[in-house]
Amino acid sequence: MNHISIAIDGPSGAGKSTLARMTARHFGFLYVDTGALYRTVGLYVLRRGGDTKDPRAVEPLLPEIRVELKYDGAGIQRMILNGEDVSDDIRLPEVSMAASDVSAIPAVRAFLLETQRSLARRYDVIMDGRDIGTVVLPDAQVKIFLTASAQERARRRFLELQAKGVETDYDSVLRDIELRDKNDSGRAIAPLRPADDAVMLDTTEHDLEASFRLVCGIIEERRRDGR
Repeated sequence: MNHISIAIDGPSGAGKSTLARMTARHFGFLYVDTGALYRTVGLYVLRRGGDTKDPRAVEPLLPEIRVELKYDGAGIQRMILNGEDVSDDIRLPEVSMAASDVSAIPAVRAFLLETQRSLARRYDVIMDGRDIGTVVLPDAQVKIFLTASAQERARRRFLELQAKGVETDYDSVLRDIELRDKNDSGRAIAPLRPADDAVMLDTTEHDLEASFRLVCGIIEERRRDGR
């Protein structure tokens, strides 16, 4: 049985996870937040006191890491690290930067690649990340590159962190966003870029509901046209 794969890529804070989760629920697909996988690896390296930028520090730790994806009653993806639910811990700002660091290490990408592809072989999936349409699922039936201005993405992320009780300020969040953009776009391995056949969607001027309708419209049109 051939399953349907939908890839949603884009920079940090573009709303990929929220929109992909909503869209997966709408179409009845499995939602996979691949960024959470890298965040989980980054969290483990931080906890072990390793330098997240140094492959010599990170690679020896990979055999110690067991990452599992579980889904709660509401269908929300939960990240399990060696038996511990770390779904909240991986959303801290310092873990975001660690995720960007470890994602530039080829051994980490290889470590997680088969996990991602195996899910697409077994289920109809909506998968979001940085290189889903270009590397992980290059044959995905629908590819969307979701973005927004750095200022708007920082505003959204700042409000999200505030709602979770994380103490930070807008300027710090904006600096982190801009730094991660630079890291993700400039890395040698699987840099952040749109797939050649991706639909570009800038949500700077759109609220969540409008963005959701646009994403669903793109998916329905592409599936209808068989592209």
